[in-house]
Amino acid sequence: MTKLQFAENGLIPVVIQDALTERVLMLAYMNEEALQKTILTGQTWFYSRSRQELWNKGATSGHFQQVKRIDYDCDSDALLVRVEQVGNVCHTGATSCFYRTLFGDEFVVTANFLVELEQIIAERKVTKPAGSYTAKLFEQGLDRILKKIGEEAGEVIIAAKNQDRSELIYESGDLLFHLLVLLAEKNVALAEVLRELADRHRPVAAGQA
Repeated sequence: MTKLQFAENGLIPVVIQDALTERVLMLAYMNEEALQKTILTGQTWFYSRSRQELWNKGATSGHFQQVKRIDYDCDSDALLVRVEQVGNVCHTGATSCFYRTLFGDEFVVTANFLVELEQIIAERKVTKPAGSYTAKLFEQGLDRILKKIGEEAGEVIIAAKNQDRSELIYESGDLLFHLLVLLAEKNVALAEVLRELADRHRPVAAGQA
């Protein structure tokens, strides 16, 4: 194993990141034993500085973290652990321990918003709040959803042919939204589609080109 640079107290800081959304979930610390347990079990183990003992994330809450990948920084003194999170991360019930803002309040738009939108759509499918367009689509059924996708795909084509950039952006948003509704209707997770794309474009190993 690469020689990691643990601090004088025997610990190394660990950033935990959602493997799918890339959202930072929490910051914790590991000693060598915790790291070895993490690698051996495939679940995160940390060292509690306050209790001075090892602890397995999710052992009491059931909100385990399945480890997908571990990277280390350029100085070998910090770890980045990508995980599949089961349940919430924070003891407060939040999906990330970093849920409070110190500076800035502007909404930051990233590609990961699609994952958040998927969750909103899934919630609408279950709760069906009155006046919700999404809930109405689910109530109208598969044929209506498919019709909307066909309509929006046509609008995207027209916008592109007309060289209308703003209209193309607008209609593409509509198409993506209705595609997410279809996936929810058919119980297909966005992650499954993303994995399919990743498998298609995974780097080819040397000698296999």
